[in-house]
Amino acid sequence: MNESTLSATNSVDSSIDWERFCELINQRQNFVLVSHIRPDCDALGSELGMAAILESLGKRVRIVNGQETPPNLRFIDPEKKIKAINVDIRPEELADVDCYLILDTSARVQLGPMAEVLDSTSAQKMILDHHVSEDQLGAEVFKRTSAEATGVLVVEAADQLGVELNAAMAVPVFCAVATDTGWFRFSSVSAETYEVVARLIRAGAVPAKIYQDLYERESAGRIRLKGRVFSRILTELDGRLAHTYILKADYEETGAHPSDTEDLVNGALEIDGTQFAVILIEQTTGGFKISFRSRCAVACNEVAGQFNGGGHKAAAGAFIKGEFAEVQSKVLDAVRTALQNA
Repeated sequence: MNESTLSATNSVDSSIDWERFCELINQRQNFVLVSHIRPDCDALGSELGMAAILESLGKRVRIVNGQETPPNLRFIDPEKKIKAINVDIRPEELADVDCYLILDTSARVQLGPMAEVLDSTSAQKMILDHHVSEDQLGAEVFKRTSAEATGVLVVEAADQLGVELNAAMAVPVFCAVATDTGWFRFSSVSAETYEVVARLIRAGAVPAKIYQDLYERESAGRIRLKGRVFSRILTELDGRLAHTYILKADYEETGAHPSDTEDLVNGALEIDGTQFAVILIEQTTGGFKISFRSRCAVACNEVAGQFNGGGHKAAAGAFIKGEFAEVQSKVLDAVRTALQNA
């Protein structure tokens, strides 16, 4: 961070300064919530949950992201509160904002076109996040990297602000926590996770309904795409590494949507003996999104960091421009080296 960037924590692993967080929230009235492009449920659910919390305090709240909500996740926002910049709302319509609250990312590059909006504003900027990677956003940072999901931090924010959880908060936040923990199967899950989940259920979240919305409404296109991706999986290093890929042509040929790629990398990690999984996903606008998953000593965020990406030890991502063969070679060489040196 540069000298103008204030930090609410001396270390990304330290406890969040909730007193300062509440002070800033109470001082501001007109909020815009922002999260990363290619938004997942932790991003969207945290935004919606935090919006409901702030609205209960009498704040004016809008949610504006750099990209539209993927079709398969629109169920999380039945009232269509989440807008996309330059699609549903123009930057000049945000001139009256006095605070931007960025959720589930600390990286400017992940904000897409909303980064330019943040660059041009003099409004207060805050970050609530659990990712390690960060860069200069000129924001006060409220972060705990040991948190299993940003949604958990949203629940803590409600407690600190004296807001009682209700269904409008609980349902999207449950989606956030459930998806970022792999439906509670990742190593980040603890007894405290289930205590948070119990509170969300008591407040109105219905796990069976949420699971159905998330995982039992597959399109025929996604099923076909999944089959194609899984058929391409190759293993190396005695099965420790598994990798696959998606090309732009696959969307048209299978009838899938780019958002249908979500979590497909986990299929490679399910192979017995696999310790590290990689998927390369060609973007419709060019370049490749790379997703890394690990269940060994090799940290995904360290590998992703070699390509200006980031995330967590067990899951991280990066974006790389270039031709498929070149990008694949660079990425797999980096992963092979990391696994061989582990």
